[in-house]
Amino acid sequence: MILPVSWAAVLEPLRGAFRRRATFALFTMLATGMVAQSGRRSVVGMLAGARMAGVVSFHAACRFFSQAVWDVDRLGLLVARLVVARLLDPDAPVVVVVDDTLFKRWGRKVHHAFWTHDGAAQGKQKIGRGNRWVIAGITVRLPLCSSPVCLPVLFRLWAGKGTASPVELAGELLTLLVAEFGDRQVHGVGDAAYHGPALLVAGATWTTRLPVNAALFALAPPRTGKRGRPRLKGAKLGKPADLAAGVTWRQATVGRYGRTETVEVAEVGCIWYGSFGNTPGRCVLVRDTNSAKPYELALFPVDTASCTTGIVERYATRWSIEAANATGKQHMGVGQARNRLPKAVERTVPFGMLTQTLAIVWYTVSGYHPDDVVRRRQAQPWYDAKTEPSFEDMLTKLRKTLIAARFSAVSPDQTDPEILRDYALACAAAAA
Repeated sequence: MILPVSWAAVLEPLRGAFRRRATFALFTMLATGMVAQSGRRSVVGMLAGARMAGVVSFHAACRFFSQAVWDVDRLGLLVARLVVARLLDPDAPVVVVVDDTLFKRWGRKVHHAFWTHDGAAQGKQKIGRGNRWVIAGITVRLPLCSSPVCLPVLFRLWAGKGTASPVELAGELLTLLVAEFGDRQVHGVGDAAYHGPALLVAGATWTTRLPVNAALFALAPPRTGKRGRPRLKGAKLGKPADLAAGVTWRQATVGRYGRTETVEVAEVGCIWYGSFGNTPGRCVLVRDTNSAKPYELALFPVDTASCTTGIVERYATRWSIEAANATGKQHMGVGQARNRLPKAVERTVPFGMLTQTLAIVWYTVSGYHPDDVVRRRQAQPWYDAKTEPSFEDMLTKLRKTLIAARFSAVSPDQTDPEILRDYALACAAAAA
């Protein structure tokens, strides 16, 4: 394969995740084929996208997922190290967002496919059948995007009822990232479903949203010196609405969801005994200015050091993982591979999401140019408000770069017509 130097430089640091050189070569080929393929991203589609179907056996590509010796966690941690090294400042904390999503699958023999919650399902029941994945991503602020971007790095496949819950799986992922980046502060963020003792990881904080019926208590009083078990919690404070009625609100300017807004915030030191025991935390309340509601958002960070506005902005970055999951399914074709063996199922979705992360890293480091947005507006003038590249723009630029690199193998007076055709198709896709 002929690869651009910039794309090869992104893949090379991941060589250590593979025991054999041939396995790393297959990884390079399939990752390149996944970003180059504009059709279905099945294993055959990846092979065809890399233009190696006539050279590499289809069975070898399938064995990469079902039998080859490599570890998903090891590969994910190397990608996480690449993200932190290339896209974060040396003293910046690592903000990890966690969520679960369903990749629909059918068939009785598909490994760990169950009927389970699907937030994207139609109707009231919100259930679907497939593989439920817990995904942890690192959020970064790219100079070319106004909103934080989530880069998925670690994954856990839910094994069904009676096994580790998504909350416990999220705690495992957070533990791995704390061990990998022990020299940095790690902040974890999850929605209201992610609360519990499993998320109390040493060396990391956790921020989640409080449900309306959360029972909050004052901090545990100091020891009295008398005999007997010391108290683990203070007086009952009530639900978030009860706290909102007696707090002092103040105005604050926060940056969230790509905008700078003025809101009212308040905080009360407390513990959420039912979920985090007697671990000290805070109830951070947020509402719009002049709002008639008692509050609009209640957060519980196990973080007593960060400022209130920092907590609000940190939780707002949680939405970036929703966008990352949607991008993986809609633009990268993650989940389209129809394998069913245990090891293949446990590897294919993480492989696709990690390839998505690598494409964003490549574009940020080597591919971005302001003219990318200008050309898109010229080709599609109805996007008159477009000021920054989308993931589709990043993917199109990478495809063009991959095709252009292959011209170097063809004599100028003997241009391969297939290469010209591929380049024309990539340009057409960019304007579509």
